[in-house]
Amino acid sequence: MASNVEIKARVADIDALERTVQALAGQAPSSRQSLSIALERPDQPEVMALIDELDAYQKPLYPAESHHGVDVEALLRPEVAFAVARDETGAAVGCGAVWCAAEYGELKRMFVRPQCRRRGAARSVLAFLERQAQARGCAAMMLETGIHQHEAIALYQRAGYGFCAPFGSYREDPYSVFMRKAF
Repeated sequence: MASNVEIKARVADIDALERTVQALAGQAPSSRQSLSIALERPDQPEVMALIDELDAYQKPLYPAESHHGVDVEALLRPEVAFAVARDETGAAVGCGAVWCAAEYGELKRMFVRPQCRRRGAARSVLAFLERQAQARGCAAMMLETGIHQHEAIALYQRAGYGFCAPFGSYREDPYSVFMRKAF
């Protein structure tokens, strides 16, 4: 199990690597692709393919009892806001959901296709979902992610999330990292 100190060191390494790659590619750190983000149904074939890609990536990394993804049926519930990011051609390149409860919104199913990363898509989907949670009365955002999701952890830290204890029905899990951001 990685400690919070080890995770923070890996996040710092990822941030430095990202700046180096952008400099070598001649990109400004703020260069972004043209995206549209909207609330959509998660049961569309193209969107279900994104969720399948996320599962195919994550499931080999963690034991089954440490996989906390929710199925498409759960994402159709009225308390869930499901967002899809589409590129300039209209292709679905990312998705995410916020499950809104009285006290907080829980981030679920965040994913951006690997070829579309480092262009602001994940940050844009996250900001969109945070606005959805705030509009629905949530005072904070909470999330669980895996210890091997170093890029995701770095994204969340840059967006103002801090490490926290397990919340809701989660229990301590050596493969999980829990994070929170108050609005």
